Amino acid sequence: MNNIMLELKEISKLYGENQVLNKVSFSVEKGEILCLLGENGAGKSTLMNILFGMPVIHSTGGYAGEILLDGQVVNINTPEKAMELGIGMVHQEFMLIPGFTVAENIKLNREVTKGNPISQVFGKDYRTLDYKTMNRDAREALDKLEIGIDEYAKVEGLPVGYMQFIEIAREIDKKNIRLLVFDEPTAVLTESEADNLIKAMKHLAAQGIAIIFITHRLDEVTACSQHVVILRDGGLVAAKKTSDTNTVELAELMVGRKIEKLVQNEENRNVEKSETIISMKNFKVGMPGEMVKGIDLDIKRGEIIGIGGLAGQGKIGVANGLMGLFPASGEVTLNGEPLVLNAPMASLKKKLAFVSEDRKGVGLLLDEPIDLNIAITAMQVKDDFLKKVVFFNQIDEAKVKRHAEEMVKLFDIRCTGTEQKTRRLSGGNQQKVCLARAITLEPEVLLVSEPTRGIDIGAKKLVLDTLIELNRKKNMTIIMTSSELAELRSICDRIAIVSEGKLVGVLKPDDSDAKYGLYMSGKTDMPGEVL
Repeated sequence: MNNIMLELKEISKLYGENQVLNKVSFSVEKGEILCLLGENGAGKSTLMNILFGMPVIHSTGGYAGEILLDGQVVNINTPEKAMELGIGMVHQEFMLIPGFTVAENIKLNREVTKGNPISQVFGKDYRTLDYKTMNRDAREALDKLEIGIDEYAKVEGLPVGYMQFIEIAREIDKKNIRLLVFDEPTAVLTESEADNLIKAMKHLAAQGIAIIFITHRLDEVTACSQHVVILRDGGLVAAKKTSDTNTVELAELMVGRKIEKLVQNEENRNVEKSETIISMKNFKVGMPGEMVKGIDLDIKRGEIIGIGGLAGQGKIGVANGLMGLFPASGEVTLNGEPLVLNAPMASLKKKLAFVSEDRKGVGLLLDEPIDLNIAITAMQVKDDFLKKVVFFNQIDEAKVKRHAEEMVKLFDIRCTGTEQKTRRLSGGNQQKVCLARAITLEPEVLLVSEPTRGIDIGAKKLVLDTLIELNRKKNMTIIMTSSELAELRSICDRIAIVSEGKLVGVLKPDDSDAKYGLYMSGKTDMPGEVL
């Protein structure tokens, strides 16, 4: 008897010319938990957006391939259609209204109403909420999860773990639910809360509900799933029975890839014997979505150190905290002296420079010309590109233009001229302007965050070559944060892996794929397993 509930057949998706999914096929049986693994950018979210009919898919040309439910081809073109077919999704971000009760949140947009004397006269618009029925339905959904939350309690002030269960209860309260997608729900949970969630998922699966569970914690895969599917670079690299694999193999499959040597880097540089230029102790950063929860890390003079990890784990927060863009605490020294935290100008004056991951929101003055964008921070920090006129300073436009022309040539910035507005440049050329501005400061330490995001392979090579050249010729210490693990491994001397706001460990570029995968999932070497 065919027990398959969901079947995906050769699902492909293009965003412009970028192939984000390439003929992905797998199936999920009734009452099974299937884990979906993959690095950032592997295609997991796009695949789930297709399954849930999200507008971003259909406003960008749709997708190729087929989705079958119970053997029948279905066209899921809206989230409403997905819900109608019994598909629910539990997102990592909570969608709860704090001032409402648990029951009101569970029944949100599906409220139960009852008649009254006024509605009998004036119509159904005057019906009132049937709190007794809503509370009863909410209680049934909560009991299925074996969670002792009072249905009439206000959501505001509840522990984070409870909020996640309320999100799940809202989905299973939908009477036709038969397939649930969990998008990294344990990322915000404590270990005990995550254990309770896995127990609840098993309870739901026992009732015949199929579950697709996206997680980066490899021990959770072996704890709850029957099958595991691994995506890498938009393609399916493995679909296995969980009982036929282990965490080391999963880590290797998730991370392993041929590292394209976009750049030629010197091998085996022993930077660990160099003196420490930056030392962080119990360093914390309150960056929403990228919290750093206390790391200790020494950065050596003249090295290129990478900071890697999955999205939302804290890697982006490190550089933003050092530059004072988000609240930071702890002890940080630069060249043996304390670095003043929460003060961007103090960091800049200490010869730190930053290329932000948010080049449009933080990095650029989009409506100003290229030349001013390149020079403006040096004007503010070093009084460069200014000339004294009587009692005040004026921009030395000739010097600004000369310098910008040098940078345009150095970085091969494709533009109509240095006076072109930065908004009119492509993403890759905007990134080059950000780099040009940073090195104009002649920094001792250059922090670059996602330096190759959204740019073509030719621009990537130029950016990475430039970073190596700055490091080698000027002995510039470079801290490179990136989601592109292959790039980190191709140019960095060491790579620090951050998970759940903590430093898991520091790896060498040639350490095994399995070791990288385990570290990114928050684990170090597994007992009894050889890497």
